[in-house]
Amino acid sequence: MTAQPQPRRAGPREVLALAVPAFLALVAEPLFLMVDAAVVGRLGVVPLAGLGTASSVLLTAAGVFVFLAYGTTSVVARQVGAGSPRGAIEVGTGGVWLAGGLGVVAALVVGSAARPIAGVFGSSPEALDQAVTYLQVSALGLPGMLLVLSATGILRGLMDTRTPLVVSVFGFGGNAALSALLVLGLDMGIAGAAWGTVIAQWGMALALLAVVLHRGRGVGASLRPHIGRVVSAALDGAPLLVRTLALRAIILLTVYVAAGFGDVPLAAYQVTTTIWSLLTFALDALAIAGQALTGASLGGGDADGAREATTLMVRWGVWGGVGLGVVILLLHRAIPHMFTQDPQVQAAIAGGLVVIALAQPLSGYVFVIDGVLIGAGDGPWLAGSMTLVLIAYVPVVALARSLGDGHGDVVSVVVLWAAFTVFMLLRGACMAWRIRGDAWAVLGAERPRRG
Repeated sequence: MTAQPQPRRAGPREVLALAVPAFLALVAEPLFLMVDAAVVGRLGVVPLAGLGTASSVLLTAAGVFVFLAYGTTSVVARQVGAGSPRGAIEVGTGGVWLAGGLGVVAALVVGSAARPIAGVFGSSPEALDQAVTYLQVSALGLPGMLLVLSATGILRGLMDTRTPLVVSVFGFGGNAALSALLVLGLDMGIAGAAWGTVIAQWGMALALLAVVLHRGRGVGASLRPHIGRVVSAALDGAPLLVRTLALRAIILLTVYVAAGFGDVPLAAYQVTTTIWSLLTFALDALAIAGQALTGASLGGGDADGAREATTLMVRWGVWGGVGLGVVILLLHRAIPHMFTQDPQVQAAIAGGLVVIALAQPLSGYVFVIDGVLIGAGDGPWLAGSMTLVLIAYVPVVALARSLGDGHGDVVSVVVLWAAFTVFMLLRGACMAWRIRGDAWAVLGAERPRRG
């Protein structure tokens, strides 16, 4: 008779053991973009504006499939909490095979339709040409990017955030060296930055898949493609896909408005978005810990443990946001010089950073609760609430466009980030209401898709 697993109570040590490596690994992706932004920024305002458009498209193409990491973490962690390491690996590999197929499709779509996709943002013809060049090359890295997501999700569910950290460190180092060599050394322009990122992404994917393969063999798990597991991964991830599509729609609406303000606000928005992404992933490290620990606690039948960990991580998330906000406020005039020498872009970046800094405590709360609900498998509710927030955000961003248009580059960027902060307020209010109840805390090795 198999012994029932004992409930896992996550204290500060357990949270930190997951969150610290997760933070260092998570910042790799925005660091990729920061390296590209810093290198491409030396080429001028137009290439930097083009990178802003292209980065938004690529992040959307990959971001809509973030369920490959988030959903996989949840289902794997539940199996771990229930005492089944073999089952954990096997349910996770369904996401890996799904990631490979979706990555190929995404690469074909983005690569073949780069110009009409980038043209949707309404940037200048010169910036559009730069964006198309970057997109056509970077599309080749999309399958690798999605494989990284799925493999990372498996390892997080196994309570291993250190391996993704090690792989990310080598990936970031390789990307930085390649971008500098190809853009500045070999004079390949914006295409060189894209090639550096593609090579780094595929290197990370192969390394992580090798680790998953080794872990699977160690517990006798079957890693061959299984249609049932692939379908299950798709069904489990569908609500998170809807949630992420709504979130990306909000982000793309904001980029669209930024592009309408002109090249200087768009370039400034690209840099501030890159910094916001870095801060987001820093705070999201606690959300990653929340996904894994919540899934394991609920899988082991311990709802009280899940709530205790949530209270601890929310407190840390808010105070972490306060700390990050103070740092950004102190450096908001120095940071722009890292990305551009254009004084107009520098001023617009500085203005946007002030708003971003003030919103960080709110971000800390939102990201932690989001991670807890994902770890609980509460995808359907997350999908519905984010869709409602999207609907509410449309008039907000429309008002921002009217307020920022014709009032200068700095005002345009500040108003745009103020509108995005309103979105975060709406999102946080919905999550505060949900977490107060008990409907999200379903116990068991598997969470029913209905009921």
